Amino acid sequence: MSETKTPRRAARRGSGGVTINDVAKLAGVSAITVSRALNQPATVSPLTLEKVKGAVSSTGYVPNLLAGGLASNRSRLVAALVPTIVGPVFVQTIEALTGALAEAGCQVLLGQSGYADSREDALIDAVIGRRPEGIVLTGTSHSAESRRKLAACGIPIVETWDLSQTPIDMLVGFSHTEVGVAMAKHLIERGYKRPAIVTADDHRASLRRQGYVDTLQAQGIDAPAVQVPAPATFRDGRDALARLLEQTPKVDAVFCSSDVLAHGLITEAMARGFKVPRDIAVAGFGDLAFAADLHPALTTVHVDGPTMGRQAARFITDRAAGRDPGPKMRDIGFSIVKRDSA
Repeated sequence: MSETKTPRRAARRGSGGVTINDVAKLAGVSAITVSRALNQPATVSPLTLEKVKGAVSSTGYVPNLLAGGLASNRSRLVAALVPTIVGPVFVQTIEALTGALAEAGCQVLLGQSGYADSREDALIDAVIGRRPEGIVLTGTSHSAESRRKLAACGIPIVETWDLSQTPIDMLVGFSHTEVGVAMAKHLIERGYKRPAIVTADDHRASLRRQGYVDTLQAQGIDAPAVQVPAPATFRDGRDALARLLEQTPKVDAVFCSSDVLAHGLITEAMARGFKVPRDIAVAGFGDLAFAADLHPALTTVHVDGPTMGRQAARFITDRAAGRDPGPKMRDIGFSIVKRDSA
């Protein structure tokens, strides 16, 4: 009696993915030639290059960039860490960073670090272990352990969205304390007598709060505060106004640590029958896309996120190319955008 045999499958190598040897076999060339065709196309003949491209296309092969990076000491990956991908305030910086690095042949690996040091510490460990071309961080507040690791890793580090007298490596940002000072002065100049603040509990928002409160206190004004968890939401803004009015019913102006909070605050104020800014003025931070289109249009703080992203990319590409990046600290400043809400 004959026995039906199951056809044998080709042996799987590792995960079973297509390898450079598979491409070489299909193209009728050596694996070294495939490598040269992919990494240094000018070193092979047009006919060979065409064969390799055809084999790559038909097999779906993607080169192992980690292996190539180890050989060339370049990964062509830049890690960018932001506290949250939900908050839109960092989007323009990441878009500009991604575009500028793409022009230099690098890609961005985005990580969400959250607002707790422990979470950022774990992410930084994972990033350093993969030896990216550079690391872009949001803010300058990091644990002592992470600062030591980042300073010792030999990878170009760029801190953004803040200023510090002791940067880890390179830095591009602005002073959050001065943002608070400037907004307090603006509200004083507009004649508001009972200003308050609604702020998230993260480090950068706390710096804005301190600058704001100190400036008002210097004028003999004590500003009540309501704090919400970061990242703050539209709902937090509505709830915060309710809490604030319980503390200080006659508050006449509120500085919010984000435009999203300010939007919630304006909505809650109108729901309670208040006129903005006649009964209560509201100001935000970030100058998000909707700020100018709110009714009333939102007074806020504009920060040039794209410039930060492009400068961070320039720092990294200059360092990778052995060029002098120039001054390692860049203060891009900010501006108060004066609109109808305050």
